Amino acid sequence: MIKKIILGIFLSGTCSLFAQQTLSGVVFEDVNQNGKKDRLEKGIAEVSVSNGREVVITNGDGKYELPVGEDDIISVVKPSGYKVGKNEDNLPQFFYIHKPKGSPDLKFKGVEPTGKLPKSVDFALIPSEEKENFTALIFGDPQPYTQQEVDYFADGIVAEVEGIENVPFGLSLGDLVGNDLDLFNPYIKAVKNAGIPWYNLLGNHDINFDVENDIFSDETYEAHFGPANYAFNYGKVHFLVLDDVLYPDPRDGKGYWGGFREDQFEFIENNLKHVPKDHLIVVALHIPLSEPEGRDTFRDEDRDRLFELLKDFPNTLSLSAHTHIQRQDFFGKEEGWQQDKPHHHYNVGTTSGDWYSGKLDENNIPVSTMRDGTPKGYAFINFKGNEYNIDYKVAGKPVDYQMEVFAPKVVAKGRRTKAGIYVNFFMGTEGDEVLYRIDDGEWKEMQYIEDYDPSYIEMVYEWDLTEELMPGKRSSNPIKSEHLWRGNIPTKLETGEHSIEIKATDMYGKTHTAKSSYRLAEPVK
Repeated sequence: MIKKIILGIFLSGTCSLFAQQTLSGVVFEDVNQNGKKDRLEKGIAEVSVSNGREVVITNGDGKYELPVGEDDIISVVKPSGYKVGKNEDNLPQFFYIHKPKGSPDLKFKGVEPTGKLPKSVDFALIPSEEKENFTALIFGDPQPYTQQEVDYFADGIVAEVEGIENVPFGLSLGDLVGNDLDLFNPYIKAVKNAGIPWYNLLGNHDINFDVENDIFSDETYEAHFGPANYAFNYGKVHFLVLDDVLYPDPRDGKGYWGGFREDQFEFIENNLKHVPKDHLIVVALHIPLSEPEGRDTFRDEDRDRLFELLKDFPNTLSLSAHTHIQRQDFFGKEEGWQQDKPHHHYNVGTTSGDWYSGKLDENNIPVSTMRDGTPKGYAFINFKGNEYNIDYKVAGKPVDYQMEVFAPKVVAKGRRTKAGIYVNFFMGTEGDEVLYRIDDGEWKEMQYIEDYDPSYIEMVYEWDLTEELMPGKRSSNPIKSEHLWRGNIPTKLETGEHSIEIKATDMYGKTHTAKSSYRLAEPVK
């Protein structure tokens, strides 16, 4: 039954009237997987369904009702033990778009008019065995600005995970493209080749810039991927995917700012009411909750409100990308987190690295190491019930390549030197143990420092010192790395080659190793 109610809403400083309706439907067990509810297929009780603000639970017959306006997307919150259908491009189909008049007229096309509301909007769920131990694949910022860069992404990243097994889904953390929203389809075709269902998230380079209100900044994104705010469950993990790009910036109407609208907070609060308190909450965003280099990149009161809504969940993790570096942040009570155990925020290294810069490798793909010395790559989050650990995989390198070691090639024997051994431990954070030893000698602690990675400095300034242009484009200038360690170089040893061994233990107790060497030579008089 559709009940029409004329409502006035206040939007972008003007009052507009439109018909709000009550939508009804059924969430059902799609036994024959045809996407339609057949007569003998049963409804599924206690499943969350949302219009992007309210969240309701299906009754014993799988039925629900929700109010909808003329610019809403209805989505089902996939419960554990079920999967949703996917389209031919491996995009999960968990939503219904209701825009009777379509999107506004924008530079990049949005949603076509959807027409009248159907009598019933039903969601098909397919029973699926879901283990509580599983791994998700995470991409940060593919961000191609051209078709060539889409090809770099496809050949340098996606090809490496094509046909991946034992990974039930992937997620890209925004900046799927670089301002040209016509590249959404090439991006979709590229990531399709991973061969697994792929979720997406809106970034600041994925928005419609020719709008005056943030509510319309995701129209083209919605046409390709569905809602910009949604949730789903897998095992004992609840994934909360959010658009945290405020555009235009509410402070001055220019640029963007990290934060949320009021309707998003309604969705977050209403959604979390139906999540068991012992489940792990994974909040996926584009702009980090942290503010590197002291810049005001995220609205503080919005972070505080999010933390307030998470205060009763002892198991949490948040993910972001955006910065094109990699770092681990921990929020305690001084930063507004309301639990004794700090909240872990992982700012994931990007698949585009340093925006497809640097020398070309043997496959003519930019090396694209990031400004903090982290090579481009992607992350695997390994879940065990409501616990997790994370692995970072450097693109084009063996799995055990977890750090870069820098040491001088030759040092004067017997002379003190200010040169050092540097280790960039890509997943490291202050407090991790990083040890080194020379020639099977005693293991010694390396000193954690925040400094420029000399390996990256060497890489960048090769472009400035060469007398002939190199293929590719110069990398960005270095910034201080937050996962760098230093050790002194022993010089009172025999002349000749000396081995360096590194042993680093990450926050999850996993130990990683690396090797290098340096040579001692008699001083030149």
